[in-house]
Amino acid sequence: MLNGKKIVVVMPAYNAEKTVRKTYDEIPFEIVDEVVLVDDASRDRTSEIAREMGIHTIVHTENLGCGGNQKSCYRAALGLGADIVIMVHPDYQYTPRLIPAMASMIAYGEFDAVLGSRILGIGALQGGMPRYKYIANRFLTLFENLLLGHKLSEYHTGYRAFSREILERLPLEANSNDFVFDNQMLAQIIWFGYRIGEVTCPTKYFEDASSINFRRSVVYGLGVLKTALQFRLNKWGICTSENLSAKK
Repeated sequence: MLNGKKIVVVMPAYNAEKTVRKTYDEIPFEIVDEVVLVDDASRDRTSEIAREMGIHTIVHTENLGCGGNQKSCYRAALGLGADIVIMVHPDYQYTPRLIPAMASMIAYGEFDAVLGSRILGIGALQGGMPRYKYIANRFLTLFENLLLGHKLSEYHTGYRAFSREILERLPLEANSNDFVFDNQMLAQIIWFGYRIGEVTCPTKYFEDASSINFRRSVVYGLGVLKTALQFRLNKWGICTSENLSAKK
C-alpha cells in the first residue's frame, strides 16, 4: 500500500512468454499489493509461466483485442479492491521501476491518472522507436491537444496508472476492443474533468517487445483522429457519443 491505498498492477498479455518474468521481477512489491495478468488467448506459454510465478492469471478463451483485454484487467483489479491500478505491459517495453512515482502522484491526491511518457525528455528515438512512429506520434498528439483542449506530451503510451474512481465512473464498456481503446479512455478522462499527470519513461524497442505493424498503425491512427473529432463534436453539441455519456 501507499498512503493507505491498495495498489494492483495489471498486465494485459499476448504471447509474452519471453518477457513476462523479466517484467514481473522489476515490480516493486514493497508498495504493490497484487498483480493480475490477463492472457488474451496467447499461442505460447504466457499463462503457464504466469501461474508458475504465482500471478493471479485470467485466460481469455478467444482473442478479444487490446481494449477487450484491458476491460478484463480493470474489472479484475476493482474486484480485488484496488484503489490504484497500474497497467504494465508484460513485454518489458516499459520498466515497472516507475510504479512508485506514478502511484504516489495518485495516492497523495495530485492527479487522478498518470502516464509514463516516452516523449518527455530526448530518449524516444534513442530507445529504438521507429522514426515513422515517432513522427506519427507527434502529429497525432498535436491534433488531439488542439481538439481535446488539453496538453499532453503523448496520448499513445501503454504505461498508465488510474484511480479507482476513474475506472468505476468511465463508461469503458462503450469503448472499442481494439488498440484505439487507449485513446478513447484518455478522451473520456479529459471529458469528465479528471487530472492527468505524466512522468518521463525510458523507451525500449527490441525483438520480443510487442509492436503493431504498419497496417494496424494506420488503422489506429485513423481511430485516433475519429476519437478527437467525436470529442470536439460532442463539445459543440452536434452529436452525443455513448462513450462520452455518464454511466447510469
